[in-house]
Amino acid sequence: MALVSLPLLLPASPNASSSSSSRLLPSIGGGGSRRGLAGGNGGLSLAVPASRRGVGWRAPVSSFSFLPSFLTGNNKKKKEEEDAKKAETLKEELLAAIAPLDRGAEATPEDKDRVDQIAQQLEEVNPAKEPLKSDLLNGKWELLYTTSTSILQPQRPKFLRPFGTIYQAINADTLRAQNMETWPYFNQVTANLVPLNSRRVAVKFDYFKIFSLIPIKAPGRGKGELEITYLDEELRVSRGDKGNLFVLKMVDPMYRVPLQ
Repeated sequence: MALVSLPLLLPASPNASSSSSSRLLPSIGGGGSRRGLAGGNGGLSLAVPASRRGVGWRAPVSSFSFLPSFLTGNNKKKKEEEDAKKAETLKEELLAAIAPLDRGAEATPEDKDRVDQIAQQLEEVNPAKEPLKSDLLNGKWELLYTTSTSILQPQRPKFLRPFGTIYQAINADTLRAQNMETWPYFNQVTANLVPLNSRRVAVKFDYFKIFSLIPIKAPGRGKGELEITYLDEELRVSRGDKGNLFVLKMVDPMYRVPLQ
């Protein structure tokens, strides 16, 4: 009888006075005391002869001083949009690759390599930089694919494997997690989570339930780590401390893991 393994977890200057500014002429050349468009301040400079610079004179503020931050903001938004489009394409590719693999139990080494390569590309455009602080993490997720043999039990005949839906629930606010098998064993395991950084948690098993009825205290050695490497409102990719890959889809964002 297979128990659900929880490696799854798991200084702008004031303008010159109006009387002075009426005599200021834009300088586009580069000689003498004048600066051109490519001058040291990076913008259009207004040249003023030294003889006209009285006490307290200050150079006018360039009207182009806002451009660097404006362009940076535009570039960031553009990259986010490009990453979002790339993520959608990669998600479709990933789901198509794992669809025939029976959650990974039927995956060949070549299949596993292909799935891992797609997952790595998806992780590079992860929109949730700090997933443990994101509400998108909370709820019940369905396991679509894993490389964990302790979950899949591929060495067993197919009719003895846990072939019903397998779920994992996480509540980051209470730092609780739960794995749930369905048919035929209905086993469960719950755990406490200890954040190691904004992406990774230590997993400390709490108790198991056999057939969802018989509680068994988890042994002290029952622990592991889990890193959330991709997260959006639909899909989550995680990696365990033993190198296992997990792909899950959200099914119930309102689900709460029991506190005990």
